[in-house]
Amino acid sequence: MNQSPAAVTASNARASSASAVASSAAAPSAAAVGAVYYVATNGSDSNAGTMDAPWKTLQHAADVVPPGSTVYARGGVYNEKLKFTRSGSASKGPIVFSSYEKENAIIDGSGLSVNEVEGLIDLSDVNYISINGFEIRNYMTSTRDVMPVGIYVHGSGSFIHLSGNKVHDIKNTATPAGEDLLGRDAHGIAVYGTKAPESIHDITIDGNELYNLVLGTSESLVLNGNVDTFTVTNNLIHDSDNIGIDLIGFEGKAPDTAYDQVRNGLVKGNRVYNITSNNNPSYGKKLPNNSHSAGGIYVDGGKDSIIEQNYSYGNDIGIEIASEHAGKSTSNIRVRSNVIYSNRLTGIAMGGYDTERGSTINCTIVNNTVYKNDTIDEGGGQLYVQYGTKNNVIKNNIVVANNSTNVLIYNGYTQNAGNVVDYNLYYAPGGIDEANWTWKNKEYAGFSVYKSGTGNDAHSLFIDPKFMDPSKGDFHLQPTSPAIDAGSTDTAIIGQVDIDGEPRVQDAAVNIGADE
Repeated sequence: MNQSPAAVTASNARASSASAVASSAAAPSAAAVGAVYYVATNGSDSNAGTMDAPWKTLQHAADVVPPGSTVYARGGVYNEKLKFTRSGSASKGPIVFSSYEKENAIIDGSGLSVNEVEGLIDLSDVNYISINGFEIRNYMTSTRDVMPVGIYVHGSGSFIHLSGNKVHDIKNTATPAGEDLLGRDAHGIAVYGTKAPESIHDITIDGNELYNLVLGTSESLVLNGNVDTFTVTNNLIHDSDNIGIDLIGFEGKAPDTAYDQVRNGLVKGNRVYNITSNNNPSYGKKLPNNSHSAGGIYVDGGKDSIIEQNYSYGNDIGIEIASEHAGKSTSNIRVRSNVIYSNRLTGIAMGGYDTERGSTINCTIVNNTVYKNDTIDEGGGQLYVQYGTKNNVIKNNIVVANNSTNVLIYNGYTQNAGNVVDYNLYYAPGGIDEANWTWKNKEYAGFSVYKSGTGNDAHSLFIDPKFMDPSKGDFHLQPTSPAIDAGSTDTAIIGQVDIDGEPRVQDAAVNIGADE
């Protein structure tokens, strides 16, 4: 679970001056719509910015190009920060920064300072900006209470696209001081909506790769505060020491609490793996600390969003929809058509992680394949229902226990009301009588005992789902699978497509699990 990172403070006040704009006069057609400019490591900022006479620094280009411009960075290493304070526009088009064709433009933070919360690429209060195809690396610090970020979008803004970038080795390696384990944070990509009512909206984060990040109590890819309407799609996130993707509310990032929730978003088609907080010093002084608390995909206080068609495996927690703030709820989240397997603590977690936390309400967990999680054998099972869950729907999921515990659902709290659990397919290697469920802090051994004791799963099955080849990560159903056409056809919650994008409803029937 994430803890509040250092507060966002006013920084990055690098405004474009009139003299900087005037210096662009050497560039032909500097005010033309759709102009194309070039930057190269062997260029000069006194050049015209053409292919034959490129500029030298990305920052000079950001300071002078007008809306509608495209800036191509030629291959090479740019050891500089890149700060955007100028915007594109709806009428003239975005300002686009992109690696040139098949060349690798690298923005390298080696030796650069980190001031407060700062991005190696930093976008402050801007609109219509696209950042495409860069490698962003080596932005690191060993100083407490500052936060390096690979790409940092903050303030307010709109129509921002971050696509095809490779972000790695963004690190805060500060040593925890005494009992204080905080203050050593970093992000790969961070979007902080820090104004109100003006939000950050219509932001797209697509096709990026984030890895080898040292994050402390922070996240690989995070949206936090007043962020409204977004897509996080087709990203590859792996091998880092805390949460993969996080949608956060109630941390005080927005100045008005009414706007302090990430909302109206889509998290789709991402692959998240090897995310763990075990051995992360921010979670304990002794190593290994065995915290196992880092979610592959996490919603902490967000609302009104969809999480679908993702693969989450080898993490501490596959997908978590929870709230860390007492009296506050994660709400109206749809977790559907995901494949979640081989995670350490549990597959899907919901609710506050103790009685001092918030709740999960009005969420749906539907048509997921949840397979042999709880690999550390701590009994979290495949679905971990924590403190404070209300009016959630859990249907059409394939849930397979691991070989050692046979635990399918673990719910150790009695603060559990109005939750509907049905039309699922369960299986445990120990068999139907050894399978184990805990519901409202009461343990049930055996499927019939569990159903009669809880009233859950009246239409559910206990049988081998017959996957194609789970040992190779292939969770498609064999033609004889009992999951085929056995699910609820509740069109209000099941969505339009399965894990592969194929139609969910076929011949008026719906499968159980992620594969239709």
